Amino acid sequence: MGSVAEIEQAIAKLSTREFVELEQWFTAERNRKWDRQIEADSASGALDFLLKEVDEDIAQGRTRPADDNLRPLQKSLFQILSS
Repeated sequence: MGSVAEIEQAIAKLSTREFVELEQWFTAERNRKWDRQIEADSASGALDFLLKEVDEDIAQGRTRPADDNLRPLQKSLFQILSS
C-alpha cells in the first residue's frame, strides 16, 4: 500500500465520476467502522455510563418526548415545501 501522499496524488488524478464513487465508498466505510466501534464499546460496557445518565434524566423528569424536538423542524419543512 502506498503512503498517504501517494494516495492523495492518485485521488487528485481521478475523474469526477471516480471521485464521487470514492467519496461514496469512503463515507460508507467510515460509517461501517463507526458502527463496529460503537458495537464494541457497547459490548464492553464502555457506554454504560450513558445509559445510567439517561435513566437518571428520565427519573428526574429532565426529558421530553422526541416529538417536541421535531415539531419546529416539521413546521420549517412545511413552510419550505409550501412556498
